[in-house]
Amino acid sequence: MEIKDLVLKGRNFLESGNFEVALGYFEQALLLNQNDPELWNFKAVALRSLGRYEEALECFNKSLEIDPRDKHAS
Repeated sequence: MEIKDLVLKGRNFLESGNFEVALGYFEQALLLNQNDPELWNFKAVALRSLGRYEEALECFNKSLEIDPRDKHAS
């Protein structure tokens, strides 16, 4: 499966509240590309939704490390 398909599925699960499943898709996408700040951001959102704030913060920081101008990181 391509990264864009993994992200699409992950986002759909995120929107429907299946955060654990969404996280799995974002982690699979990250296995294919560790240098995409958007992927780290999606993973962070899924983790935050699961209440895993420390891990989420690490992912948001990773996203910002890759692209300090990333407008989506919050």
